[in-house]
Amino acid sequence: MNPASFPLPGPLATLRAEPGWRRVDVLSDLHLSPALPRTLERLREHLAATPADAVFLLGDIFEAWIGDDVRWVPDSFEQQCMAMLRDAARRTTLFFMHGNRDFMLGPAMAQDAGMRLVDDPLRLDAFGRSWLLSHGDLLCLGDVGYQRVRAVVRRPTVKAVLLALPLSARRALARHLRGRSMAHQQDPALWADVDDQASRDWLRAAGCDTLIHGHTHRPAEHALGTGMRRVVLSDWDFDRAQRGDVLVLDATGIRRDAPMRTEGMFSR
Repeated sequence: MNPASFPLPGPLATLRAEPGWRRVDVLSDLHLSPALPRTLERLREHLAATPADAVFLLGDIFEAWIGDDVRWVPDSFEQQCMAMLRDAARRTTLFFMHGNRDFMLGPAMAQDAGMRLVDDPLRLDAFGRSWLLSHGDLLCLGDVGYQRVRAVVRRPTVKAVLLALPLSARRALARHLRGRSMAHQQDPALWADVDDQASRDWLRAAGCDTLIHGHTHRPAEHALGTGMRRVVLSDWDFDRAQRGDVLVLDATGIRRDAPMRTEGMFSR
């Protein structure tokens, strides 16, 4: 194999499905916040109804995660989310991959919510195939400004400085960054898609033929040539629209389904 021109960011993490697994759900970009109660409820319903043996949350599950200490604020939105995830983890295995909005979610929150943190990217060996999972932002090479900021804010020293700020200051900073991000997304001249050549490089290095990612909010399937493809997850918004789906992996391959509803959970 030729060296990748855009190498994997580190040693490739691999997760092998348990022998009894029959279904895996993959979703991302829910951007949960107090302003989106119906979106939160659809996630709650799906996690309660899905027969999946494992659910992979591929980042930007939260609109902003400002530190694990926020989960202990009484009656906070984050505390409600932790309780919901903990309840779901009693029925299925939850895996969490960081996105650009919730990269501050740490081991303490993951443990209390019953989730397992996984690396980006992650090779998943399941149902006789190998799938490469990623949030996707690291592959948006055309967004040079974002990649520079990403490299800085992910440094442990920078994260430590941010976590030392009072909660009120972190909330204000998150609001400011969300505003800048929304303006950035709405400018076609600044938006950059996942790079197809970089995707091919990652797939070759990982020994996979399918990349599954989110981040871009443009659900689609892209042929990359030589039998490779990238499948893009949908974002979720059930408050201002009726948008959101789940990628289901099983022995038949991959399909795109609507989130499940609890009223149908006893009639499957």
